[in-house]
Amino acid sequence: MPFRLPSARINWTNSSFLIGVAVATCTAVPFYLWHYGIDGFQVALFLAFFSATGLSITLGYHRLLAHMTFHARWPVRLFTLLFGAAAFENAALNWVSDHRRHHKNVDSDNDPYDITKGFWHAHIGWILFKLEPEPPLDNVSDLRKDRLVMLQERFYVPVAVGVGFVLPALLGWLHAGWPGALGGFLLAGVARVTAVQHMTFFINSLCHTIGRQPYSDKCSARDSWIMALFTFGEGYHNYHHEFQHDYRNGVKWWQWDPTKWSIWVLEKIRLVRGLRRVPEEKVLLSQLADTRRRLNERLAIGKTELNARLRELLQSSDAKLRELGDRWTALKTSYADRAEALKAEYSERAGQQVDDARTALAEIRREVRQALNLLEMAGAPA
Repeated sequence: MPFRLPSARINWTNSSFLIGVAVATCTAVPFYLWHYGIDGFQVALFLAFFSATGLSITLGYHRLLAHMTFHARWPVRLFTLLFGAAAFENAALNWVSDHRRHHKNVDSDNDPYDITKGFWHAHIGWILFKLEPEPPLDNVSDLRKDRLVMLQERFYVPVAVGVGFVLPALLGWLHAGWPGALGGFLLAGVARVTAVQHMTFFINSLCHTIGRQPYSDKCSARDSWIMALFTFGEGYHNYHHEFQHDYRNGVKWWQWDPTKWSIWVLEKIRLVRGLRRVPEEKVLLSQLADTRRRLNERLAIGKTELNARLRELLQSSDAKLRELGDRWTALKTSYADRAEALKAEYSERAGQQVDDARTALAEIRREVRQALNLLEMAGAPA
């Protein structure tokens, strides 16, 4: 039986554009480089547009508009809407609607880029083919009140073409005439669009397939430090799905998250405010619960697969984590019960309260780390 594409379902506009820029990146770009070479200006132009459009998606479309993890003044919103359009990932209204639907219905039929339908579907197939039925834009009523978002929606195509292709070509022309204009169009335009788009697509596909789940296994989302390197910190996807209203994805100080750092800097210069953070204790307790789950899964394996000493260590670690969790709960309850008394004795007792909490959290953090090391020794899956 011959293979037939469901032509009625093909989104010809999206398919033509995505395939066209990919083909041009693999053919016209190498030809240009072979014929004209490349200089520092073209490299800098590519990196500047890659950063501007990539951050406009991660900082603007994603963390600002989709999840409202902070509030931004109009210059930040305008910049991210202009350069977000130049990423050619749709207008903000549609992008945010799809993403909110993804979080609400992850790993189900109502998830636009449902990984259970396959890697290809989650990566790009859902864009190439029309979704049936086409989901309504019924979850972005807040954005419809934003004048800049609605202006971008109205003029999306000219803005995307102007900022994404015409502007880099113009800058290239000012640098080196027509060869420079062609280079700006192909490198900072076409090749950059392909790179930014597929880095975003890999979050929907690769980060729901490969990586660790240190916070929760409730959905397929996974942390990938490798993907974080190419996506301005978006690779810490397991954390993001568990705590989607945190402005940070890489919550640890050492995790690569330029989007988080950019938001932090913008707050310091008063262009954004109201940064939302998940309390450290909530993050740590989530890790504790998930580590205990993995310990129990490993202990459920037949005794023949674990030597007696390792099994004893795993059981001891699980008991210790349970004890620490119970102690933390009791500590919180005790402080809540004595809240009024503590207010009256604040200067004398508040310092002790903070010290107790810090000590308890430090012990939980240490035990979680030791339990994870034990799981690695036991060959437990991440």
